[in-house]
Amino acid sequence: MQKTLVAIASLLHGAALAVAATPDVRIEHVTIVSPERPRPVPDVEVVIRDGRIASISRADAASASGAEQSSSAISIDGRGLYLTPGLIDSHVHLGSIPGMTDEQEARHPEIALEARQQLPKSYLLHGFTTLIDLISDPQQMARWMSHEPVPDTYFCGGAALIDGYPMNFIPKPQRYQAMPYLLIEPGTAAPPGIDAALHTPAAVVARMKADGAICVKTFFEHGFGPTHDLPVPKVETIQALVKAAHAAGMPVLLHANGVDGHSFGLEAGVDIMAHGIWHWKESTPTNEPTPAIRKILDSERARNVGFQPTIQVLYGERDLFDPTYLSNPAIARVLPASLIDWYRTTEGQWFHDLLAEGYDELKGKDPQAAQAIIERDYALPIERDEHVTGYFAARGGRLLFGTDTPSAPTYANPPGLNGWLEMQRLIAAGETPAQILRSATIANAEALKLDREVGTVQVGKRANLLLLRRDPTQTIQAYADIAKVILRGRVLDPAELVAH
Repeated sequence: MQKTLVAIASLLHGAALAVAATPDVRIEHVTIVSPERPRPVPDVEVVIRDGRIASISRADAASASGAEQSSSAISIDGRGLYLTPGLIDSHVHLGSIPGMTDEQEARHPEIALEARQQLPKSYLLHGFTTLIDLISDPQQMARWMSHEPVPDTYFCGGAALIDGYPMNFIPKPQRYQAMPYLLIEPGTAAPPGIDAALHTPAAVVARMKADGAICVKTFFEHGFGPTHDLPVPKVETIQALVKAAHAAGMPVLLHANGVDGHSFGLEAGVDIMAHGIWHWKESTPTNEPTPAIRKILDSERARNVGFQPTIQVLYGERDLFDPTYLSNPAIARVLPASLIDWYRTTEGQWFHDLLAEGYDELKGKDPQAAQAIIERDYALPIERDEHVTGYFAARGGRLLFGTDTPSAPTYANPPGLNGWLEMQRLIAAGETPAQILRSATIANAEALKLDREVGTVQVGKRANLLLLRRDPTQTIQAYADIAKVILRGRVLDPAELVAH
């Protein structure tokens, strides 16, 4: 562990040196659009120095002052452009290549290397300059941060109940090493070699904090598909986890996508619901929130609980059954051609085939007929999550932008692009472009306690910024054609971030 922490420190030190070597940037005659400002501020000059915003002034005043400019400084004509904070995705998973198991990665090292080098660029290509990995550890972070360029990335420790979700997907005994922050409740026997005293709520939070985590992720999930009997934690356990996390200055997020999970989270006092609500107890075919669900949403709004709709999660499974999905030109911009070709192989279709095994109705059906069946079955949960999101958004709930990329070992939640698709789902659900900008910038920054560094265009903040050709408070199409991405003061051309 100590070697890993030293490796991370070295990487961060290297990043700091890169920032120091970055030339000054002067953006002239630009319009600032930032969530803390009631309206756009036109004709402004912004100077970036040492990776931070050094000054913001009216363009005419800056010109009159005759301020000195380094001969190596980069000047950008901002006429007709909008300067906004870089986007924050507060729900990603970066440990694996989407749709590829660790064993498959070992069998295809060249494909995997291309993929791992591209994935950070794909997030940046779509404007995401900050990421929060909700289940990670120092080793995985060191691997992710070893690439360049890479968004600013932070992580949560995953406090799963022993042998519950998502540990159930990992074979024993590997699962106990893969989830180092697992919880063991009193009266539960610890596996051989595991000290239960190190897996109390207080102990796991202390370990996460020492490892550099900024938040805690826990889980309430009985299962799905053929599995519906996974153990879930007692509310007292998660209340103790919340108490320990808050004492350490760390927010707590809960994996919950059903009525029972959201109710549990409210009782436990978590800070953020990491999904919307698409599993309903009621068997009604309606997609409108029932009185019971409205009561939950009203309670979350009243308590200022953060809410990540993650509508695109459901498309991550549904779209595996679209036979044309991998031919979409947008996919080729974010995933290497070698990886896309591998997805088309029998081996690359393993997760599609695994899902198909649970559908008796798909047996003997051609791809188009199977797609129609899957789209029919996913329509109701998608519509339910959309209506829940619309209800929460219309009443001023605390929306947080997160995609859960990838939500499963699926290639249909592609990095970066998945965020752009999530924005489209949110607009369809009733969110406004201004709500999306806020949820993906300052709201996320405040919820994860990063607002001193990022989330707004203000002097002293880290220069993680976007130059857009359209006002993002008026249309999300502003993110479809980003002029420049600025990462810690470094100006990136989107064309250099596209996959090959």
